[in-house]
Amino acid sequence: MKKNYNSYKQSGVNILLADKFVSHIKKITKKNDKNLNNIGSFGSLYDISKLKIKDPILVSSTDGVGTKLELANRFKKYNTIGEDLVAMCVNDLIVQGARPLFFLDYIAVGKLNLVKMKKILKGIINGCKKSSCNLIGGETAEMPGTYQKNKFDLAGFSVGVVSKKKMISKNKVRKNDLILAIPSSGLHSNGFSLVRHLIKKINLSSKQKKELLKPTKIYVKEIVYLCRQELINASANITGGGITENIIRSVPEKYSVNIDLSKIKILKVFKWLKKFGVSDKEMLKTFNCGVGFCLIANSKNVKRISSIFPKQYKPYIIGTIVNNKRKKINFYNKLKW
Repeated sequence: MKKNYNSYKQSGVNILLADKFVSHIKKITKKNDKNLNNIGSFGSLYDISKLKIKDPILVSSTDGVGTKLELANRFKKYNTIGEDLVAMCVNDLIVQGARPLFFLDYIAVGKLNLVKMKKILKGIINGCKKSSCNLIGGETAEMPGTYQKNKFDLAGFSVGVVSKKKMISKNKVRKNDLILAIPSSGLHSNGFSLVRHLIKKINLSSKQKKELLKPTKIYVKEIVYLCRQELINASANITGGGITENIIRSVPEKYSVNIDLSKIKILKVFKWLKKFGVSDKEMLKTFNCGVGFCLIANSKNVKRISSIFPKQYKPYIIGTIVNNKRKKINFYNKLKW
C-alpha cells in the first residue's frame, strides 16, 4: 500500500520558490550590502561607525500603502507599488530632518508568484535609490488561508539619522511664518478605499489606471538639504487625513493655521474624483488634493527654498501661522475646481 506523506508544499507553502526569490534579492542588493551579508541572515546589520554626525538621533518609521494594493492587483501592475512603500516611510522620517539610512520590507502573500514578487521588489529598490538609503533586509511570508491566492500585503520599516542640533520640531515655528505647499505626484498612497468605491463600476482607460497607480513622490533629497541649511522651521507629510489633519501636527498649541484654499494648485486627478460627488470637506480630509508635503518657514527664506526644487515641484505659499483662535486650522475662500 502506497504511503501518503504530507508536506509543507501540500499545505500551500513553497519553500523552494521562496529560496529562489531570496537568491534574486541577494543578487540585486549585493552592491548595497557591502561585506555585511545581510540578506539571508537572521538580523540585518548597518555600520553606523561611518556616520560623521555629532550627537546623532535615530528616527524610525513604519507604514504600508493601504488599499492601493487592491488596484495594483485589479490592474495587474506591480512595478511601482514598492516605491510607494518606501516613500510612505521615508517621507515621514524627513519631517524631523532625518536622512534615511536603511529600509526593510515585509511582503505577505497567499501564494508566491515569482514574477509578481520581482516587480514589487523592483519598485522597492527604485524607492531606496531615490531615498539614498539601503535595502538591508526583510521578510517574505507565504500564508495560504490568511490571504487569498492572488492577494498580498506590504509593510515597510525605515531608520534615519539627524544631528540633535539639526533636528526639526514644531517648537521652532513662529507667528507669521509662511506655509508652503510642495506639489504631490498624484494621489500618493492615501484615500484609496474611497477611490475604489467611486470607480468600482467603471471601465477605466490605461491612462486613468496609470494615473491612479502613479508612485508617491519622494521628497528626501530636497527636504534633507533644507534641514541642513536651517531654512525651514517645520514640515508636514500630507498623508492620511489630508491637509486638514496633517499640517496642525507640526504647529505648537499657541498657534493656529490660516490656509487660503483658493491658492492650492489642484491636480487633474482630484478634479476628476470630485466629479463623483465628493464634498470639498471630504476631499480635503481624505486626499492631498495636489499638496504632497508642506513647509513652514520664515518669509526671508522662501526664495532660497524655491530655488532647489525642480519646476514640477516648486513650493508655493498657501497660508500663514497666526495666534491661536477657536479653531486650530482655519480655511479661507474655496478650492478652485
